Amino acid sequence: MIQAGRDDAVDKAIARLLLGVGAGLGLDLCAKQLLLSHSLDQFVFLRSLVGLLLFLLLARRFGGWRQLATKRWRWHLLRTALSCFTMFGFFYGLAHMPLVNALTLGFTAPLMVVALSMPLLGEHVGWRRWMAVTTGFVGVLVVLRPGAGLVTPASIAVLVAAFCYACLAITARHLGSTESSYALSVWVIVGPLLLSGLLIADDPWVAPDTASWTLFLVAGACSVLAWIGIVGGYRRASPAILAPFEYTALVGGAAAGYLFWGEVPDGHTLAGAAIIIASGLYVVYREVRWRRPPPQGAGEPD
Repeated sequence: MIQAGRDDAVDKAIARLLLGVGAGLGLDLCAKQLLLSHSLDQFVFLRSLVGLLLFLLLARRFGGWRQLATKRWRWHLLRTALSCFTMFGFFYGLAHMPLVNALTLGFTAPLMVVALSMPLLGEHVGWRRWMAVTTGFVGVLVVLRPGAGLVTPASIAVLVAAFCYACLAITARHLGSTESSYALSVWVIVGPLLLSGLLIADDPWVAPDTASWTLFLVAGACSVLAWIGIVGGYRRASPAILAPFEYTALVGGAAAGYLFWGEVPDGHTLAGAAIIIASGLYVVYREVRWRRPPPQGAGEPD
C-alpha cells in the first residue's frame, strides 16, 4: 500500500514535469522568434515582467501572497542568481545557434542533475548511472566536435545555463519540504527581471508590435506553466527519476526548428543527441529498478 502511494506520487510528479517541459518548449519557440528583432536584455525583461504579473494575478489560486513568505532567504537569493545565469545563458545561445543544437546541449542538465544528486542530496547514484552520465557527456563532445570551431561562446553559455538549471532542480528538491511551489516559482523571476532592467538602459529599445506583444504574452504564460510544472515535479520526487523525462522536448524542438526556421540538424548533432538521450533513458531504467523491491537475497542495484 505504501509502495502504491509512492508510485502514485511519482506519477503525478512526472505529469507535472511533462507539463512544465511542454510549456518550456513553447517559451523557447517564442524566444527564438523574438530574439530575431529584440535584444537579449529586452526579451528577458519583458518575458520576466509578463511572467511575474501573471504569477501575482494567480496568487489566490496558490493560496494567496502569504505563500511567498519565507525564512530561507539565502536559498532564494541563490536560486534567483542561478536563474539569471540560466536565463541569460540559454537565451544567448538560442539567439546564436540552431534551436536543436541549443536544446541538445541544454539537455545535458538532466545528466548533471543525476551527478549532483549524490553530493548535494545524499541520494544513491551507482556506478552504472555514473557511466551513463559520462557517456552523455561524450555525446556533448560529439555535438561540439572540439577543433571544428563549434566550441563557441554561445555553446559554452548554454552549458553553463544547463549546469545552473540542474542546480535549480536540486535546490527545488531540497526546499520542497518547507517552501511552496508558488514561492519557488516566483522568486526566481525577480533576479532576471532586476538584472535585465539594469542592463536594458544600454540597449536600443525596440517597440514591440502586435505580433511581438502576443509572443511576449505567450512566452510569459509558458514561463509560468513551465516553472509551476517543473518546480512542482522536482519538489515531489527525486531529480534522478524525473530529469530524463525532459528529453521529450528535444524531438519537438527539432521538428519546430525545421518547420519554422528551416534548421536541419547535421549528423553529428543527431548522433550526439542520440547518445545523450540514450544515457538519460538508461538512468530511468536504473531508477525504475531501484524503486522495485529487490528479489530476496539479491544485492542493491547500481
